[in-house]
Amino acid sequence: MPDGRRIQTEWRLRSRSLPVGARTLVMGVVNLTPDSFSDGGLYLELERAVAHALRLLDEGADLLDLGAESTRPGSHAGDLEAATVSADQEQARLLPVLEAVLTARPGTLVSVDTYKAATARAAVAAGAEIVNDVSGFTWDSRMAAACAELGCGVVLMHTRGRPEEWRAQPALAAEAGLALVRDGLAASLRAAGDAGISPESVVLDPGYGFGKRFEENYGLLARQAELLALGRPLLAGVSRKSFLARTIARGQADRPVSESSRETASIAALATAILHGASIVRVHRVRAAVEAAAIADAVLAAR
Repeated sequence: MPDGRRIQTEWRLRSRSLPVGARTLVMGVVNLTPDSFSDGGLYLELERAVAHALRLLDEGADLLDLGAESTRPGSHAGDLEAATVSADQEQARLLPVLEAVLTARPGTLVSVDTYKAATARAAVAAGAEIVNDVSGFTWDSRMAAACAELGCGVVLMHTRGRPEEWRAQPALAAEAGLALVRDGLAASLRAAGDAGISPESVVLDPGYGFGKRFEENYGLLARQAELLALGRPLLAGVSRKSFLARTIARGQADRPVSESSRETASIAALATAILHGASIVRVHRVRAAVEAAAIADAVLAAR
């Protein structure tokens, strides 16, 4: 049984390399959207968004992940013809913040959360080092070639279908869920290689909550370390996910869950993900994540 021992390597980005695996790297989320499930609408204004990004860096974030389109369940994300947010709208939200952050803090590592090749090109041209594609190169057929040409780092996430399809998808048995994620990530990794992207540029993300039903996420988290067999570092995004809130509510979907309880659950899931092989964690609250990661890292070091 895999022991969660992480892959130690250099992640090849656009203009530099980033050591991965020796300690957990914390990626701070900046949602530039009006409708994200967690903090949509809070950082639509440029000044507030930049202030939030700089605060996350001050709290210890190793890199930032800027996103300008919500992929919440039921949205039309992933459909290039019917997407609620066009590439032009996405870039209008994203690029001013990206440029302002890099002006205020030169050298900041910025990832752009997009599945659109046009936005990836614009963001990397503006200084982003990483493209974080939640579809794993499956929603925009031009994305793999774009990332190869850009020479950026990439995060390839597993998504089961598109957000508008998630509520109607049949449940998965635990073994089937793990196999689905493993095979999907392997296919994304092959697509990257076929496009000319070096494996050293790729990090993989199991995609918690993206087309997985509530309990299916726990089966995936429990066996996450098995995904290390794909040979690439893992990024885990479990912060504030609805499957955590459902557990706290003891299965009562309509029971309100406080923000502090969601954060507590997020930290518990974060530590679990690290102990099961995650090298990078994507979080909304950085300070607590940095502290929790230090404890999990100490446990891994003691092995």
